[in-house]
Amino acid sequence: MKTVNATEVARNFSEVLDGVEHRRQTYVVTRAGKPIARITPVPSTNGLEVKRLLRDHASDASWAADLATLRASLIAEERDWTG
Repeated sequence: MKTVNATEVARNFSEVLDGVEHRRQTYVVTRAGKPIARITPVPSTNGLEVKRLLRDHASDASWAADLATLRASLIAEERDWTG
């Protein structure tokens, strides 16, 4: 986690977002030395991780709801099948 002041974030917002997106960096934003916000990546997962979770954990009564939550967190990838 990196601490940056609000002025630095304002001046370098694109770089901060690049750090979050590409390096999964989390920033704590300060103003007058006090932490006021956190900029962090949105949690996501993929199919391999879902399969690993399903394989490693026995199902229970809430299994269907858990599976729906995992499916909702997947990011659909656009594919061009026209070749």
